[in-house]
Amino acid sequence: MTASTSDVDLYSLELTDDPEVQNDVFLKIFNSGDGAAFDNLYRDDAISNLTGSPLSGEARTKGIIELLAKGPTLNSVVKHSYTADDVTLIVVDFELGLPGEDGELVQIKGSCTDVIRRVENGKWLMAVDRPVADITV
Repeated sequence: MTASTSDVDLYSLELTDDPEVQNDVFLKIFNSGDGAAFDNLYRDDAISNLTGSPLSGEARTKGIIELLAKGPTLNSVVKHSYTADDVTLIVVDFELGLPGEDGELVQIKGSCTDVIRRVENGKWLMAVDRPVADITV
């Protein structure tokens, strides 16, 4: 039996240098809708393009919380991963469902480039995420 997202402490989930685990953690927290938990995956100085423009600091946190509060859905598959010491570059193909004005999900497909870094305490955190949409279906 697998635990549902509501049974998981989202604030205890951490990224790793294993791209499949990193992707699973990223998806679990994103799809929970808990923007504050999701923002905990980022370095303080990280840049996120999830909202459509590069944001960092308080603007990134606010943007992520507002985006996830809308109830989007995300699925992604790791295509490439490269690790050099304390930096990992991960490329994923994604499908994002964003609620439209009528409440129906608008499906967006694309690729995302993520850079995660290991910090002083050994924990891995997101430094950059850059999704690029290819197709809206």
